Amino acid sequence: MLKDDHKYYSVLLILDKNNFYQIYQSISQSPARSTMSDGNKKRDWQVFESLYYRLLSHYKSVLKQHHNTHIIEEIKGKVVKLIDSSTISLCLAMFDWAEFRTAKGGIKLHTSWDYNLMIPDVVNITEAKVHDRYGLKQLIFPKDTIIVEDRAYFDFELMLNRIKAENVFVTRIKSNTLYETIEELELADDVDQHILKDEIIQLTSGRAIETGISKHKLRLVHVYKEDENKVIAIITNQLDWEYNTIAALYKKRWDIELFFKALKQNLQVKTFWGTSENAVKSQIYVALINYLLLELIKRTISKKAVAFSNLSEKVRFCLYHYLSLDYVCNEVREGVRKVTISPQKVLVLERDLFSG
Repeated sequence: MLKDDHKYYSVLLILDKNNFYQIYQSISQSPARSTMSDGNKKRDWQVFESLYYRLLSHYKSVLKQHHNTHIIEEIKGKVVKLIDSSTISLCLAMFDWAEFRTAKGGIKLHTSWDYNLMIPDVVNITEAKVHDRYGLKQLIFPKDTIIVEDRAYFDFELMLNRIKAENVFVTRIKSNTLYETIEELELADDVDQHILKDEIIQLTSGRAIETGISKHKLRLVHVYKEDENKVIAIITNQLDWEYNTIAALYKKRWDIELFFKALKQNLQVKTFWGTSENAVKSQIYVALINYLLLELIKRTISKKAVAFSNLSEKVRFCLYHYLSLDYVCNEVREGVRKVTISPQKVLVLERDLFSG
């Protein structure tokens, strides 16, 4: 599933030309391409989904111990989820189940990113036409979870549900939203120059009154984004945090954007081996398993900082050779590899080595 390893041919080539792989897989020869193809057609995508979550659960403590993110002091130890989605375009004529627009198909990856693990902890794959705010609608967050979302999730009912569940939301307000300022909070003399205003507000539109969100006091922090030369307003139901914490939390959303970028650039999720819903979802979850394993290697085996793309390329190349991960990541030279095999498998190796 690493990018540029196309279809079954690469897998079969590796198995066919490397006897060590056959020994460790306890097979005498590589399977036929039709056998692999038929097996994948019959295999439900939920097998791969389940495997991803089992691996995540198994390595959770390792991932948490080796996360590589800067911890915001005021929320240290708290559960933080970054919520976003990413669309993958598909040809509607070939993927007729994946409706998006009139003449265009696509799927959407609705994702919850665990801030403390630096890894996706929930991924729901839907047709691209499903709106962001409905993609994880069934997901129930534990009490006191901090949920960071972009402007697509600015929805009065959704925010009210977060408040009722005793969670904290941090999102961007839409520019045409009506509100009344109750109190403008004082900024410190040494305030970050990007923080322009901090205020307590109440939403006042008819829709806000209808849903009941207007009854709740909310916080609005105005931040200047230098890279885009514009001001954004971040809304939250947390009234006590430092304004710097709110701004820093929203900025952390960039982590999930980097994940989507790494997934699409380094793993096989933009072209698919099959056109059925089962084939597409299977391939996405296999790619997520690859991402998880590469992150584990990157964080626990690699002794120096390495870009995800570089590590992915190294591992992809080394799939054609039997090399240790220590060598792949750190260029630690190996001695002669000792392999204990049965006499029967020795005969197989000798036959292949000296025949024809």
